[in-house]
Amino acid sequence: MNRALAARLAELVHTASGGTLDAGLVMNSREPLTALGLTSLGRLRLVDVVEEEFDVVLDLDEAHLDDFPSLVRHVSRHTTEDES
Repeated sequence: MNRALAARLAELVHTASGGTLDAGLVMNSREPLTALGLTSLGRLRLVDVVEEEFDVVLDLDEAHLDDFPSLVRHVSRHTTEDES
């Protein structure tokens, strides 16, 4: 896992959650983001900020938003390392 990318995405999850989810907890979890406490509104915010920052497309119905490792893998596959 690209640690720099994972750290940035964990911060974005923290922000999208309105500060309720700790970035360190998110980064070390394999639990579904909703099980960690990310609300529907938080998911929408997360999609917006990730798409804007990384120029990727996230589909709310796809598995890449189920858990943090899946999110990192998806963004990593669809971005260039030049952005790190």
